[in-house]
Amino acid sequence: MAQITAAMVKELRETTGAGMMDCKKALAATDGDKQKAIDWLREKGISKAEKKAGRVAAEGAVAAYITDDAKVGVLVEVNCETDFAAGNEQFRSLEEKIAKHIAETNPKDLDALNASDLDGKTVSSLVTEATATIGEKISLRRFVRYESAGRVAAYIHMGGKIGVLVDMTGGDDTLGKDVAMQIAAANPQAIDRAGVDASALEHEKEVLRKQALEEGKPEKIVDKMVEGRINKFYKEVCLVEQEFVKDPDKKVSDILGDVKVVSFTRYQLGEGIEKKQEDFAAEVAAQLK
Repeated sequence: MAQITAAMVKELRETTGAGMMDCKKALAATDGDKQKAIDWLREKGISKAEKKAGRVAAEGAVAAYITDDAKVGVLVEVNCETDFAAGNEQFRSLEEKIAKHIAETNPKDLDALNASDLDGKTVSSLVTEATATIGEKISLRRFVRYESAGRVAAYIHMGGKIGVLVDMTGGDDTLGKDVAMQIAAANPQAIDRAGVDASALEHEKEVLRKQALEEGKPEKIVDKMVEGRINKFYKEVCLVEQEFVKDPDKKVSDILGDVKVVSFTRYQLGEGIEKKQEDFAAEVAAQLK
């Protein structure tokens, strides 16, 4: 039996919004497995457990670069240690320069990007120099580059906390920005139903089925209930079926018209990165000894 710690309960509570005791029960029932605990809470109807991209646990910024003809676009995440450094002019300048460099040279991956030449030095060397100058560790985390037959568009939210790059078959600047803002706000998992991960769909069906049975619904109507709830699930996770955030009376498909979304990428700063928890009181006490 896994030991259920306060930190585990706190993390599950922040993810699901469920009460502390319910989270503790869920973890105890699932031997401390967080994902199973989320499912347990959902099956009991205690938590909606809306999928989150992950807590922001690293500083830095997400930046975008779009060529003048809107045919090539780049989204890049560069991390540093503090929000203060992320606002540093040198940090921002380096990130913008790297984004433009990616658009122009099309490196195949991070290793190729770091080894590539920029202003007579490797990108890796420029990052190392910035680390020394700014006084914090700076690292290139990830990037994506689109080259479109139609147009690319981007949207950066809150100075780089969230960034979106979208490739469309046509449209104009306004439509491109609207679609990118939609993706930033609503965080779809796929463009349409065909793009929804099959395993994720089956998992959702199983959770919904157990949830319906927990509610005491007769077995014979459970499948129909699940089908109805899956349609709601599609409206939440498929971009073209979502309510348009700027006008909920419309769906995203309504504003797109004949334009198709080919692909999109959404970066949330620091998602999936564990950030060291600093105990400043302990640190000061240790220095005074």
